[in-house]
Amino acid sequence: MAYSKILQRIRSEKTNYRKRKIMLMGKRDFITVNVTNENTQVQIVKPEIKGDKVLASAHSRFLLKDGWKGSRKNIPASYLTGYMAGKKALSNGVTDAILYSGTRRYTDRMAAALKGVIDAGVKVPADEESFPADERINGEHLKVKNDISSVKSKIDSEVKA
Repeated sequence: MAYSKILQRIRSEKTNYRKRKIMLMGKRDFITVNVTNENTQVQIVKPEIKGDKVLASAHSRFLLKDGWKGSRKNIPASYLTGYMAGKKALSNGVTDAILYSGTRRYTDRMAAALKGVIDAGVKVPADEESFPADERINGEHLKVKNDISSVKSKIDSEVKA
């Protein structure tokens, strides 16, 4: 009986190699969004032979110094984290990218982060219908109110594109 070895990253459900191969054949930079129990992280990555190279990265912890109050994993925080990553990517010369979700499902928080990257000025192929409503991105549904426009202006002043 033949034994076929299954790669560890497939066993632990970290990498979908079919999806990754299709994404790599496009030869474009890609955006990854990771939402954890407390934070949101957005990275713009360039695929290379020796390994992927991170071109720009943003973490929702950095929103705290810009005056953000409340959760760092909700839809408005994901939007602002994506916006910050998009501004950093533009300053590093990235003009277009695609979203790579890997083995994770496409969620509203991931969509909000993607809209933030697009609003920062990076060209990403996406349908407007897949994004959350503007009321949810602005945080009108939350108890803790944050001024999204003031945080965006602070991000714009910190990261020059």
